[in-house]
Amino acid sequence: MTRDLIVVPARFRSTRLPGKPLLQIAGRTLLERVVAIARTTAEQAGNCDVVVATDDARIAEHAQALGAEVALTEAALDSGSARAYAAACARPSAPALVINLQGDAPFVPPAVVAGLVATLRSSGADVATPVYQLTWDRLDRLRQHKQTSPFSGTTCVRDEGGRALWFSKAILPAIRDEAALREAGTLSPVWQHLGLYGYRLGALAWFAAAPQSRYEKLEGLEQLRFLEGGKTIATIEVEQPVHAMSGIDTPADLALAEAAIARLGDPFPA
Repeated sequence: MTRDLIVVPARFRSTRLPGKPLLQIAGRTLLERVVAIARTTAEQAGNCDVVVATDDARIAEHAQALGAEVALTEAALDSGSARAYAAACARPSAPALVINLQGDAPFVPPAVVAGLVATLRSSGADVATPVYQLTWDRLDRLRQHKQTSPFSGTTCVRDEGGRALWFSKAILPAIRDEAALREAGTLSPVWQHLGLYGYRLGALAWFAAAPQSRYEKLEGLEQLRFLEGGKTIATIEVEQPVHAMSGIDTPADLALAEAAIARLGDPFPA
């Protein structure tokens, strides 16, 4: 039976936070935390392998010390998705599905990733990714966070069936008559994206061969290449995570993650 694959892409040369997979949050590196999520997911979903994809010897050495399998990929690859495809191509047999679990997302619940695997196994979408609807309080916090970290946190516009229409580092949609909407209910119309993806291998192969798209370059969001190329992205509604951080992009994000763990507890899987 073909096994699906969970890939943890991990780059050392982050523009805003160099070496971030090796940086610690509450005594554990980012990579250690994400590898633990991937392993728990593989157990829950079944029939899954886990591999860390990197171009850096320091990250590879740390991953191996954690007992993780490593795929060495080319430094020139321009995205986590391209790195995930390279890791999939290096497998003894090609996986049907590839999950890209970003190496800077230490708070994604394993059950969310396992649900992504299950959805892809039963749907015809090219790509699947989770989103959650923001309460007004969470929206206020996102707006405040973007004043100092404008490219941290991604929002999604989706249709009634959950198909993604767009993703942006801006907060979409713009909201008219917000005061009236706040009085009407606790949920805002804004959906925030969790930074992980599942792909059919054919869609991922198309992505790896296609050039960067116009809006992908402008926003710095690789999923826009799929949308601009006419591919279908299914969004999966999940509960708001307790630790409301989609990724670690800046030193300020590291401090926020430490504070969240101190306040809410450490979600590191036992």
